[in-house]
Amino acid sequence: MSVEDAAPATTLAHSLYREIDRDEWSRLAAGITQPLSETEVVQIRGLGDRLDMAEVAEVYLPLSRLLSLYAENTKRLGAETSGFLREPDTTTPFLVGVAGSVAVGKSTIARLLRELMSRWPDTPRVELVTTDGFLYPNAELERRGLMQRKGFPESYDRRALLAFLSDLKSGAPEARAPFYSHMRYDIVPDAHVTVRRPDVVIVEGLNVLQPPASPNGIAVSDLFDFSIYVDADSDHITQWFFDRFLALKHGAFSNPTSFFNNYAQMSDAEAIDFARGIWNSINLPNLEENVLPTRHRATLILQKAEGHAVERVLLRKL
Repeated sequence: MSVEDAAPATTLAHSLYREIDRDEWSRLAAGITQPLSETEVVQIRGLGDRLDMAEVAEVYLPLSRLLSLYAENTKRLGAETSGFLREPDTTTPFLVGVAGSVAVGKSTIARLLRELMSRWPDTPRVELVTTDGFLYPNAELERRGLMQRKGFPESYDRRALLAFLSDLKSGAPEARAPFYSHMRYDIVPDAHVTVRRPDVVIVEGLNVLQPPASPNGIAVSDLFDFSIYVDADSDHITQWFFDRFLALKHGAFSNPTSFFNNYAQMSDAEAIDFARGIWNSINLPNLEENVLPTRHRATLILQKAEGHAVERVLLRKL
């Protein structure tokens, strides 16, 4: 499925992006040293993902270099603008949004880009924040009747997320985000992620490219300097979700403190049936109604093939 399928007009979509196939994109890695070891790549890789050294070198190393170029030039423009205005340099962190479906691998990509970008000399301080921390607590979701729509746009505290990002882009000395525990499947009270004037902040989440809630409102993506959408055929994502659910059943779900511990007792067949119900009632509708329609808003689109490898890159023209 390509970007033109989700854009308002095919001709417009074709004109907005450079389309670069895997072979052409991988040639951009020539002369760039691979900074990560195989052990580091394995530690970054998410459940069900097949990230390997070749994928890092051929896809994500050039992407990290491109992002660093954007960050360097944005910082330079900010400094020159301050000089023109005869003011102190007030350049703020470079914000990168990473969006895409559940199970598409966006969390792995965000972690990987954090590690790669931090190795470039002009962006040594890179932070990663996920929008999971801005989900309403389960008690509030229950009160609003939204527990079965967790992950949909209305399940997030959009105002708090906008306030956090606004603090970053206004140059505040620090910004604090709530902390979400996947083990508890809930926000942890009084726990926070604190970000203090980094060079780059990567913001990863399902709905970070959503348009504003009202015609006169501000969108989260309005605060990004660069945005990435991780794309794949929905049939492939469905299978990846099932594979990940089984891996979790045999791993994290077996922890007695896990919110999902009771699922660990299911047979694999029962687990797949249960996962199919979640996918068809929650994740697939959210993908089709809310996540996929934002794809054309991204600066860059990574299109994955069945085996999780990126086969094409679409880069918005300047």
